[in-house]
Amino acid sequence: MEIVDQIRQTASIVDIASQYTTLKRRGNKHVGLCPFHSEKDPSFTVDNEKQLYHCFGCGAGGDIFTLVMERENLSFPEALKYLAEKYNIPLPKKREFSPQLQKLEEKLFKINENTLAFFKKNLFATKEGEKALEYLKKRDISEEIIQKLKIGYAMNSWDSLLSFFKEKKIPPKLLEQAGLVLYNQKKDSYYDRFRGRIIFPIFSLTGKVVAFGGRTIFNAEPKYLNSPDTPVYSKGKILYGLNFSKESIRETGEVIIVEGYTDFVSLYQAGITNIAASLGTSLTSQQVSLPLRFAPRMIVSYDGDAAGRKAACRAISLCFEKGVQVKVLTLPPGIDPDNLIKKSGLNEFKNLIEKSTPGLKFLLDSLQEEWRKDIPEEKTKIVRNAVDEIGKMPDPIIRSEYLKQASEYLSVDEEDLRRIIQRKSSEEKNEDEEETFLPAEKRLLQILLEDKLIAPYVLGEMKQEYFQDLKSEPIFAALAQCFKSGKEPDFNALRQKIDPSLSSSLAKALLLEKEQAATVEEAFECLNALKQFSLENRTKELKAEIARIDKQGKTEKLLPLIKQLRDIKKEQEILSKRNYKNLGYDNRNIYTKERS
Repeated sequence: MEIVDQIRQTASIVDIASQYTTLKRRGNKHVGLCPFHSEKDPSFTVDNEKQLYHCFGCGAGGDIFTLVMERENLSFPEALKYLAEKYNIPLPKKREFSPQLQKLEEKLFKINENTLAFFKKNLFATKEGEKALEYLKKRDISEEIIQKLKIGYAMNSWDSLLSFFKEKKIPPKLLEQAGLVLYNQKKDSYYDRFRGRIIFPIFSLTGKVVAFGGRTIFNAEPKYLNSPDTPVYSKGKILYGLNFSKESIRETGEVIIVEGYTDFVSLYQAGITNIAASLGTSLTSQQVSLPLRFAPRMIVSYDGDAAGRKAACRAISLCFEKGVQVKVLTLPPGIDPDNLIKKSGLNEFKNLIEKSTPGLKFLLDSLQEEWRKDIPEEKTKIVRNAVDEIGKMPDPIIRSEYLKQASEYLSVDEEDLRRIIQRKSSEEKNEDEEETFLPAEKRLLQILLEDKLIAPYVLGEMKQEYFQDLKSEPIFAALAQCFKSGKEPDFNALRQKIDPSLSSSLAKALLLEKEQAATVEEAFECLNALKQFSLENRTKELKAEIARIDKQGKTEKLLPLIKQLRDIKKEQEILSKRNYKNLGYDNRNIYTKERS
């Protein structure tokens, strides 16, 4: 893609990274405190020449696009646009064609806008809508709130919405992609997903309609029905109502998380506007991050039953990871915010807010409900689980204070808790220090991606079996594909084909200092080492298979396996004696003089 290459050549990863942390030059690289986790000593490294970054503390890494995507919470196209605008690079003009030829996201947003208008008209301008309005009035939901939150109604019909869009010449397949209709394979036809339901539109932070939720008024199952994930909507990344409440959250410095649409509507109408809803699902890491743009504190409000307590503990764990001050507002079993306000008044809910339980205390109470504190073997489970959660806190001062509080609450020596967390930290550090790649694996990747003249010779000799059981197998597969298609391999092309964690490890490998310049001889020595590693793994598998078959007494099956084992041993002997020091490499032409 030309625009990607243009941005990569124009943009400076050092400039972009400097928006998020202070960088200092060290040799030919820049270092600073990592913008992805809390640390005292700088471990975040940026290489402007290679346009790569890597944190040797938390493992985050990638290129300039990855950096913007992670820090700004953007998709790749959004990051592309962000960088293009920053460096005044004109994006390709959108072609002026019919909606069917515009990009999918734009079509879906437009469909959602039309659907919102359709549902709203159903509520206020149809006979059936009168019944829905009556239901809302019985729930004491005012017309002012209905208008503000743009609540609507889906007709109790199999094809009401389909017919509406049929007149607009929008194909059902596109409506299916928007999550609005379903396909009946037996009848080879489509039908409306939402039928006979009060509709709560779901908006992005910028106010775009991304999905819908529906509450039945005909006692249908399920009671609440939500849009599926679509190209413009992912349930775990959206908080319902945050677009309406973000300013109130900013003003109060606190967000209250409730479970569903009606909880949000009731509280918002009652005047508690610093709220958002998790759409009836367990809170996710992305959902915790969203309101942090506006407030540093969070109160989670869930039912008082076992499922509600479990969801609250999950939310506490996520908040600890993010360094968020969290409390839990527990409602009486079987009571939701709407019931509570109607039965006991708004002040009772405000009292519950004031009496919210600090996250640590709620967590410790919950652990003691699961295991008994008076039984040493069970108490140790309480202690270790508590320490695991406290250890997620990025701020060392808060972490230290939490350990002190846990020590007092659990009647455990504070130093014992600190030793547990230090031991765990040491173990994790040792695990982190384990290289993702073998030395030969890592060096071969460096050579192939940094010396475009050596790469073709080595890639031509590579076979898939050399890389089985290696972490880098997907990377080498992608490199081989580049070679076959005649393209030069580069980090950005690989990043789009491999797992993000692997992409980070690759960035780290490419940023490490090299002891010497790359040579063809060294590349083939690395390839030889990986061949031997592959053969060693195959040997272990065969020996295990031979032992299993021998135990079963199936001796007739042993001979072929023993022969394979002997063949592998011979190949290993040949490889161990192979010497690549005599490779000639004149004017980038290679000829091999192998010696065994």
